[in-house]
Amino acid sequence: MLEAIAASRNGEVVAMASRDPARAREILAPYPDARVLESYESLLADPRVEAVYNPLPNSLHREWTLRALEAGKHVLCEKPIGLNAGEAEEMAAAASDAGKHLMEAFMYRFHPAMRELVASSRGAIHVEASFGFQVREASDIRVQQALGGGALLDVGCYTVSFVRWILGEPEYVGARSTIRNGVDVTTSALLGFAGGATASAWCSLESAEIQEVTVITPESVQRRTTAFTSRKDPDDPYQLMVESFGDSVIHDRPVAIPLSESIANMRVLDRIAEASR
Repeated sequence: MLEAIAASRNGEVVAMASRDPARAREILAPYPDARVLESYESLLADPRVEAVYNPLPNSLHREWTLRALEAGKHVLCEKPIGLNAGEAEEMAAAASDAGKHLMEAFMYRFHPAMRELVASSRGAIHVEASFGFQVREASDIRVQQALGGGALLDVGCYTVSFVRWILGEPEYVGARSTIRNGVDVTTSALLGFAGGATASAWCSLESAEIQEVTVITPESVQRRTTAFTSRKDPDDPYQLMVESFGDSVIHDRPVAIPLSESIANMRVLDRIAEASR
């Protein structure tokens, strides 16, 4: 994200708040004009900061997004926007009340190849989306229950977002999860849609690495990997996302991923979590 902001045509890195100032200074070495601040409060009080990127653990998205909005900052919040749809609704209301822009950071939606795939998927009868990798350390925040960990929130939010992007809102949700230490390490969901279309949304924190989508229509089968993270890619989705959000802030126009979309995605994630229980 730092590289994307610095490379963008309409943004710059001006400050980072961290509990570890020495590490923050090391990270900010390529950006000599950026300041290291030792508290989140000091960052929100900095008049040079117009917009905040919130990459904190899932359990802190709501609190620090609300505090940033209250401080008069626009917010690009890492996915998932909250722990559940209720938090997403509260955050959306706060953004509206503050008159500030808030957008969930689903970078993959800005990649031209993904947009092309979705545009060519009219009439899809089945969609599969899989996102998995292995978390090896028990201390990793992604497997900490208190921090909002688990496969569904960490990477399942991508698979559900992609499926919904093509098929809309599901009528039926069925799911199974493998739970370890209070968090789901693998969740598999089957979604059913009006008209008979179906989808599989699979996510895992204990698997070999996979990022893949498949779209089946009566005429074709399209498969794509979704790992658009290489700096060799001329279409950097992170930079495209940052620039889109920056344009919304500068020109005061709606964000590319509306909060209604983020709330709807969280509602389906909530339904999957409930179905798996």
